[in-house]
Amino acid sequence: MPEWTLHYVKILSVVGNRPQFIKSAPLSVALRELGIQEIPLHTGQHYDPELSQVFFEQLGLPDPRYSLGIGGLPQEEMLEQMRPGLLGAIEREQPDWVLVYGDTTSTLAGARAAKEADVPLAHVESGMRSGDWSMPEEHIRVEVDRLSDLLFCPDERSAETLAAEGVEGKREVVGDVMADASMKLLSLAQQQSSALDEHGLKPGRYLVATVHREANVSQPRLGRIVEALNRIEEVIVFPLHPRTRGALDGAGLELADQVWAIAPLGYLDLATLASQARVVLTDSGGLQKEAYWYGVPCVTLRPSTEWVDTVEAGANVLVDDDPERIVSAVASARMPDERPQLYGDGHASERIADTLYTLAADD
Repeated sequence: MPEWTLHYVKILSVVGNRPQFIKSAPLSVALRELGIQEIPLHTGQHYDPELSQVFFEQLGLPDPRYSLGIGGLPQEEMLEQMRPGLLGAIEREQPDWVLVYGDTTSTLAGARAAKEADVPLAHVESGMRSGDWSMPEEHIRVEVDRLSDLLFCPDERSAETLAAEGVEGKREVVGDVMADASMKLLSLAQQQSSALDEHGLKPGRYLVATVHREANVSQPRLGRIVEALNRIEEVIVFPLHPRTRGALDGAGLELADQVWAIAPLGYLDLATLASQARVVLTDSGGLQKEAYWYGVPCVTLRPSTEWVDTVEAGANVLVDDDPERIVSAVASARMPDERPQLYGDGHASERIADTLYTLAADD
């Protein structure tokens, strides 16, 4: 702990799904190094053990002090059920900050609870916009940013977006905490994970696909994505989110032999497979960035993305759910010869922790 740590700071961190577990891992370390007490609260939005507890174990996250166990519900019902647990935790802990990540239902529930309890709110990954109002995540991003007292932006573009929207909170450009996690954990993943050997894979000789967003697991979009996957002749490793597996079964959709449907993966195994794939196909915002950092071309199964810089750099292609475009994009996918550094230098967590500490001391 630094010698200048002279006061006590407490933060309630709200997490609920895979990207948030990853984002919170390096930040938890940075908070502890400053002597800040972090109170983790797990909403249970991802309730499958492979999508929650495994991340706490693999990433060295502190066990959540509060586990709400709420998941698998429509958004409004989930928000309603999360509210008492969040307000109760805030009332008991009296934190200096409530900290939320990204753009999920858990993010929105934590933000609303902080405002209701009149506790300062900090939002990690502020200012991201896809421009696609059909996505629930876009509505969440805008509302949470407007509620936030402190907005941690991954880049100058996102900070400028907030300024243009007239968002009143304090903006800080810090970089992306997922870059911190990616840079710190990839070598560990490749050392510890035996995923390639377990599945008999060779680096660069397979694809990785993930599909989980609500729009993409509904018909007819899911059927069109499956059609495209089945037409690609390369091996596709397809870890199935529980929601996706249920949707495939419910729609009676069958995957071709070269599309390997496997159980959800822990972070280290997925990082190992994605970082050595020829192409990543995904509807995940986080995996778009990770693919970029890994140097693997990405084909995004969405009409838009909040991570537009990866598209502008030529490393990511938006194909929506069009089978022809998906097949063509995979066939031609390659990383650009020059790859600019995007979303920070791997030290966003330290900047966030310093700012939280300093502003709490000033109050």
